[in-house]
Order: sequence, then structure tokens, then C-alpha cells
Amino acid sequence: MSFYVIKGPNRLRGEIKVAGAKNAALKFLAATILTQGDNEIKNIPEINDIKKLIEILVDLGAKIKKEKNKFIISTDKIKKSKINDDLGRELRASIILAGPMLARFKKVTIPHPGGCLIGKRPIDIFIKGLQSFGANFTENGSSYTFKAEKLKGTTYLFPKISVTGTETMMMTAVLAEGKTILKNCAQEPEIPSLAKYLNACGAKIKGAGTSTITIEGVKKLKAGKTSIMPDRIEAGTFVVTGLLTKSEIIIKNCEPKHLENFLYYIQEAGGKLEIGKDYIKTFPSQKFYPVDIITHEYPGFPTDLQAPFTLLMTQAMGQSLIHEPIFEGRLFFTDKLNQMGANITMCDPHRVIVNGPNKLFGKKVDSPDLRAGATLILAGLIAEGKTTIGNVYQIERGYENIVEKLRNIGANIEIQS
Repeated sequence: MSFYVIKGPNRLRGEIKVAGAKNAALKFLAATILTQGDNEIKNIPEINDIKKLIEILVDLGAKIKKEKNKFIISTDKIKKSKINDDLGRELRASIILAGPMLARFKKVTIPHPGGCLIGKRPIDIFIKGLQSFGANFTENGSSYTFKAEKLKGTTYLFPKISVTGTETMMMTAVLAEGKTILKNCAQEPEIPSLAKYLNACGAKIKGAGTSTITIEGVKKLKAGKTSIMPDRIEAGTFVVTGLLTKSEIIIKNCEPKHLENFLYYIQEAGGKLEIGKDYIKTFPSQKFYPVDIITHEYPGFPTDLQAPFTLLMTQAMGQSLIHEPIFEGRLFFTDKLNQMGANITMCDPHRVIVNGPNKLFGKKVDSPDLRAGATLILAGLIAEGKTTIGNVYQIERGYENIVEKLRNIGANIEIQS
């Protein structure tokens, strides 16, 4: 098994380019199931989650090839309606295939999805959503089967805001008969991006990016050409990287408008930034100030950037409260920061108090999940001595060539096995 070794503290300098958005690329790949012909998609990140989804699609019968900076994807030859059990269990996002597969084949069997262990993420919202289109649902051990001779447009209110739920029901609705109205939808930037792609393929979607989305079903979709938007979570992670290491770095190929709430709190904490149209530049800051945050669905503070912000608060002058209501296990990683010298008190599974500033020291730790794992890299960059991070597969699920990118701007980090 590979692991990362970091020798700190590090001072960085240079430019770092943001990859395509993981959470957009996964949905675009799933959406190709709805289309006929060769799709051309650029800027797909080379990460483990993408590789797993491509394995699943190829196993189903899809033809996928890479040409320079784009993927050519045709799902015309797909015949199977059952997702491979072993492949599906390795990828949390495999649930997004349920809607497109059901819309095209009238049947789909999918294993209970895997992925990060950051709390219970039940699939009830997907079951009830697909049932509202007229699908029948059966459970067989650890697998789920949906069947529907004809999907019919529906009005569905999400009981809880869900990004993946919104995207799945939107994809399901494009080939359903009649009109669908989705209410209490998530509004993350990845959703209107997906809708724009589907509309270019012939779908009729209105309101994506708002709380109510209306879809008029169509008979078929043609293949399309598109490019994946920049990953706002990766961009935010690199912003914290620059500030923690007191470095002047430029985060290129990003969309700062997708990070307005996050950047507001970063600047409230004393972070010195230059924000352009498609870049963010960090500058060395003399001191950081404690800031209380509560994660929230977009356009609120992103739950996926809570971990690096929590680390930043370990270097702030005073006490801050981090409230994470979305996932009940997402703050457990703070115990690893405490092992490195942080002073963080867990109030309950959703809240921690961070006292700072505290000097961190290199330790041997394992990555518990994707975002916490990336945060441990950042901790290693500012820690005194050697930090060894295991279970890096979790990190590589969502960050493209992160070791190489950091080395290119001066980080003392390497991969060992």
C-alpha cells in the first residue's frame, strides 16, 4: 500500500492548476447513458472515483476512449441493466446510475453503494424519488432493483436537500413522459452545469440552480460535447494551503464566484487574497483570527471545505466553533489533528471548539476520508518534522495528482510504498 511522506514545515511558491470538478464529472458520465452517439467530454479529472465509474460503464458495455484532453464516450452498446456488485460497492456515486439506467432500460439492479465512511448516507431519497416516477422497488440482500415499464412525470418534494438526489431525479425526468417538477432542490453550481449539458443534448430543463426545477420529458437525447467545470473544492483546499504555509501561490483555472461564502470567511479570518475572474492568489498573513462557521447547502459554507478550514482555525489567535450539521461523522478526523498538537474539543458529533494557535508536529496518521485526508496533507506541510499518511486511496478518490502539484510549488512530499 502506498503512503505519503511529508517533511515540514514548508514554504511554497508558484502556480497550481485546478482540475475538473469531481462531483460534476461523475454525473456527466452517468448522463451519457441517456444519449445516443459519441459524447465528447473535456477536463475530466484523473482520480480514482472517475476510474471506478468508467470501469462500471465499460463493464456494462460502454465504449470509452481518451484522446488527448478529452474522453469519447458511447453507451449505444450497453445491454446489461445490472451494475457489477464488486465495482458498485467501491463507489458511493454508483447510485447516480440508477435513474439513467431505469429511464433507458426500464430496469436496473444496483448494489448498496460504498465510498467514504463519513456518516449514514441512506438511499431512501433515491428510492422514494424513483418510485414517484412510477418505478417499483425491491430489495434483495444488499442489492436493489427498480423496474418501470413507463416512467411518468411527477411532482416530487425532496424532504431534505440533496445534491446527488437532485441530479439523479433530473436525469430520470428528461426521458419520462410529461412534466416533472422537483421542489426543494439543491442549488450547487454542478447542477446547472449538468442541466446545460443535458439541454444541449435535447433535454428541456428549466430552473436548475434554483430550488424548483421543471423538466419536460423528451423521446430521446443525442450525444453532446462539453467541458467539466473547475473543482471548487480543490480550489478552496489550495487557498487554505497557501495561507497555512504563509505562501504566495496562484490557484489557476478556478471560478471564485462558486466560493463566495467560503472566501468571505477566509478573509474574515485574516486571509490575504487577490481574487480574479478565474484565479485566486494567496499572500502570507501575519496572523489569523478565530471565526465560527456552520456548514450549509450551497450557497452556504461547503461541508467539503469544513476540514481544511478547521485546520486553519488551529492557527488562529483564540477560540472558534465549527458546526457541521450535514454529516455526523465528519468531525471525527479532528482527533488526528490533536495527535499532531492541535487543541480541539469535541462537543458532540456535529460541533467542535478549536483553540489556537498551536504548533503542529509530524505524526503517522491514516486518511479517514477524502476531505479529511487532504487536510492531513496540509497539516503535514506546516508541521515540524515528518508526517506519514496512510490510506491515501481515499485522497486520490478526489484529488488529481495532488502530490505532483504540491511538489511543483515547493512542497517536500513524496509517495512511498
